[in-house]
Amino acid sequence: MTYLTGWRLALAADLLARTDATVESIARQVGYQTAFGLSVAFKRVYGTRPSEHRAPTVSRAG
Repeated sequence: MTYLTGWRLALAADLLARTDATVESIARQVGYQTAFGLSVAFKRVYGTRPSEHRAPTVSRAG
């Protein structure tokens, strides 16, 4: 079970960094029923909330 949790959280972290999908959407994609469930597990393992883990957007002056 630990392996599965780690794999799902790693996948969620990758999706957070690479996509603009909502935390709720990512939670469902990786097997959590709610964003809250993902958030609790994510904070326990990574020490931060999923929304804080998301890669910062780069502003481009044109």
